[in-house]
Amino acid sequence: MSERVIPLVDQRLTTRAAVVPTTPIDATGLLGDALGRPLRDLRISVTDRCNFRCSYCMPKSIFDKDYPYLPHSALLSFEEITRIARQFVAHGVQKIRLTGGEPLLRKNIEILIEQLAALRTTEGRPLDITLTTNGSLLERKARDLKAAGLRRVTVSLDGLDDAVFRAMNDVDFPVADVLRGIEAAREAGLGPVKINMVVKRGTNEHEILPMARHFKGTGAVLRFIEYMDVGATNGWRMDEVMPSAEVVQLIHSELPLVQLDPSAPGETAERWGYADGSGEIGVISSVTQAFCHDCNRARLSTEGKLYLCLFATQGHDLKPLVRGGTSDAELASAIAAIWQGRDDRYSELRASMPPDQSTGGRRIEMSYIGG
Repeated sequence: MSERVIPLVDQRLTTRAAVVPTTPIDATGLLGDALGRPLRDLRISVTDRCNFRCSYCMPKSIFDKDYPYLPHSALLSFEEITRIARQFVAHGVQKIRLTGGEPLLRKNIEILIEQLAALRTTEGRPLDITLTTNGSLLERKARDLKAAGLRRVTVSLDGLDDAVFRAMNDVDFPVADVLRGIEAAREAGLGPVKINMVVKRGTNEHEILPMARHFKGTGAVLRFIEYMDVGATNGWRMDEVMPSAEVVQLIHSELPLVQLDPSAPGETAERWGYADGSGEIGVISSVTQAFCHDCNRARLSTEGKLYLCLFATQGHDLKPLVRGGTSDAELASAIAAIWQGRDDRYSELRASMPPDQSTGGRRIEMSYIGG
């Protein structure tokens, strides 16, 4: 058997400098990209570090003890993050999701949440502040996160079988600790808690039904995510993707489902409710059913680089503007110019791409900009 060669390129270095346009672009809350898609969702990575080594995100073979993580001086401060977020909100952002790496590893993250929670949308409403976590630190932090202004949490959990879960996180972390974190989040009022399960054929598809049975009727929303070709280090192959349609069919065969309407424009998950009214699940089908046409999300890395797609090959560096004396109006104009030029739709184009372009390449790593 021939070995698979996994290319590794440090995508943190492949960015364009963000430029203030000659003609100012006013922030009206109605900013659209080149395909007419509005800007509504900002995902902010607060750290490039994680205490798990999941094979589909931060495989231990690459992210080992010698991996060169970003120095603290390179990271945006909480004040810098909030300043940038304020300009995005002025352009129409209504939801901010904090990601990583593992965001709860960022020291004093509650302070950042308090600052972001003080922002208001162009209509004067509080932002929807959420956070995605592996759940390892959630039990001890849930109440403080809620008190700081966090609305909801999403927990990544790829199986209930302890042996499977320990193997997938590759650091021997027990599933029971994550389940306690989920319960602590529910008790703290960070709900409805969403549970994200990445389904990788040949690895954990046998955990689909146990997960559905476990969370049915608990108030948590379980979402199944197709294994995606994000980055270049996870060795992605199409034959390891289990289409969401198969997931729905499998669950429906035991726990009857009815399809639900989307809860918001640009929502990534297709919603299904249990026929007996005991809750819902979701499926995210970015491989087999692309949703690029209404994608309204931007991603900000922990060092201030703006990415317009989860599958991006290049970002736009905002940090020089933030630290170089640029005014808020100029920063807002620079962000607007970048978004107006956005025409990304990788998932829609994947099927027509040559194999060497659609399976690997030089895309940014998920651990760097969050999912």
